[in-house]
Amino acid sequence: MDALKGILPALMTPFEEDGRVARASLEALLARLFEAGVHGTYICGTTGEGLLMSVDMRCQVAEIAVANTPKGHSAIVHVGAAAFEDARDLATHAGRIGATAISSLPPSGPGFGFAEARRYYAALAAASPLPLVVYYFPEVYPSIRTLDQLEEICALPNVAGVKFTDFDLSVLGAVAKPGRVVFNGRDEVLAAGLLMGAHGGIGSFYNLVPDQFVDIDALARAGRWAEVRERQDAVNALITAVLRFPLFPALKQILTWSGIPCGHCLVPRSGLSIEQQDALRTALAAPVIRAVLPGDWRL
Repeated sequence: MDALKGILPALMTPFEEDGRVARASLEALLARLFEAGVHGTYICGTTGEGLLMSVDMRCQVAEIAVANTPKGHSAIVHVGAAAFEDARDLATHAGRIGATAISSLPPSGPGFGFAEARRYYAALAAASPLPLVVYYFPEVYPSIRTLDQLEEICALPNVAGVKFTDFDLSVLGAVAKPGRVVFNGRDEVLAAGLLMGAHGGIGSFYNLVPDQFVDIDALARAGRWAEVRERQDAVNALITAVLRFPLFPALKQILTWSGIPCGHCLVPRSGLSIEQQDALRTALAAPVIRAVLPGDWRL
């Protein structure tokens, strides 16, 4: 439980042109993130395209990430899958390679409601010795929608806490109880999530500017809230600009421009068009955004 806190990038997965995992780029990204002071990573989640990969590819990414995680830092492996047997096998693999915890989105699709979500999490938590972090994302995965439902899931044996991806931070505040870890999942409101009791954050934009989010977390812990707000506002200018484009292709394009080739997203996602790339470069050239990005990036 003590290891489950702080700033954890939702790790992006670089790919070669033929779709294989780009090991060198992934290791370079991990080195950059830990050098910036992040406290761990969240592996093979939505940002990392885990649900689009084969089980073997997900195991490969998890092995690389865990092997490149410094001692004292956390590695949470997302194991959610359409087939429970795949999720169970991924959870077993995560335990075998030394991950800190596992996590999973709830089941999705027609006919899946709260009863199915509860049954899924109960079975997954029982199948692994690693603590389980529930992924609460009601906008996209509505099988868990209310505080009462979330509390019932969190009360299951071996559930350590929640990755909370929602803007209703009153629910975050209510679920952030002693003995339970809560990660803020909306990058735009990390500051507010920390104020409401989150123990840290898991986010996509942490891949781009990890130092900014590490500083927000540290300043919040020190109670320097005016500075926290300034940092959050600065980061939100970047987030607002990038969200005008398809998110994951845009993040990969920016990382590629920064010196870490990330390749394309997996099918069915596509890359940015030439016109979109030019527009993204223009957006990133705004002074308020350049002030947040590292100065040596060639964008």
